[in-house]
Amino acid sequence: MTSAEAMEPPAWLVAAGDFVTTGGMDAANHALASYLARSGRETHLVAHRVAPDLAALPGVRVHPVPRPFGAHLLGFPLLSRMAVHEWNQAARGGRRVVALANGGNFGGMATWLHYVHAAYHPRIAGQPLRRVVQHAAARKARRDERAVVSRARVVIANSRLTARHAVDLLGADPKRVHVAYYGADAGRFRPPSPEERSEARRALGIEGDAPVLAFVGALGDRRKGFDTLHDALSRLARDPAWNATLLVAGSGSELEDWKRKAAAAGMERRVRFLGFQPDVRRVLFAADAIVAPTRYEAYGLAVQEAVCCGLPAIVTRAAGVAERIPAPLDALLLDDADDADGLSARLRAWTSDVERHRAAALDLSAALRAWTWDHMAARIVDIVESGL
Repeated sequence: MTSAEAMEPPAWLVAAGDFVTTGGMDAANHALASYLARSGRETHLVAHRVAPDLAALPGVRVHPVPRPFGAHLLGFPLLSRMAVHEWNQAARGGRRVVALANGGNFGGMATWLHYVHAAYHPRIAGQPLRRVVQHAAARKARRDERAVVSRARVVIANSRLTARHAVDLLGADPKRVHVAYYGADAGRFRPPSPEERSEARRALGIEGDAPVLAFVGALGDRRKGFDTLHDALSRLARDPAWNATLLVAGSGSELEDWKRKAAAAGMERRVRFLGFQPDVRRVLFAADAIVAPTRYEAYGLAVQEAVCCGLPAIVTRAAGVAERIPAPLDALLLDDADDADGLSARLRAWTSDVERHRAAALDLSAALRAWTWDHMAARIVDIVESGL
């Protein structure tokens, strides 16, 4: 290798399911790949989906991998096989190539943990065949993660919570584990203007000044804790003074069941199911707080985006994002995702002083928005390339 070649940045190969702007890990993948390409690095993406704007960037080479029948379980081995092939191709002739994969997708030199399957065993709803397939996928993910993480030269964790799980549950060497928090899209997720807030509330049919809660998440299993939230709201609904409305942004196999349960509890006017929302920002602009009684969340990008919009977060400490919530809002954090009474108490605490909590959230919003996606990507690049 010549001195000129040694000075050039290495090529990168990143293996992940999706590089798109929706979803937590997918948006993070997109942000990293975009930064790599814009910084002049040859960027190979082994993936099922890559957003068109990313694929069009100079230096990006997409190596598409099918996802048969839309099944992650069938797509994983194909993704890994393609990653090995393209890594060998890119490294021919002694070229410097960085190989980074999400979780257990591929045993390259570095792995990026967005979720630790060993940290949570889901209670999956739906048809028996779906449950069998999902449990099989989770078992394979746990095996693959342990195999890859235990021998990785570098492990990137999206929170201190994930870093602890990497060491305690997956056997990672603590000296090789580094935390890089997700960045913020500061231009998109920000406190709305009064006009934007009014427009969002009109579009969602919200009348008056009663407080509005937002819940953002899939309703296909119980990880997000919607069952605890339903129980807490059932208790609060008995109090004539409780006047908050909940907006539920998300779909899944349990959606219709929750609609029926809310109606049976007499909460159909106070709990509004919006289904999947392609523009979740409108929901956040209309709301006064976000509630996320999750049983496990490696980070929690939806909560971060809500806080960036100026909303206080009523979230469990089982979410990595809770690490970034300071003392003025700490009283809203929930210790136990199964504690409906505790969640009711925190919801009451929030409504007792909405403006004070919002002022504290606005301060936190400014701090979170200062750490952008490019800051995150630059930190990852520095950590990984310094280990070459």
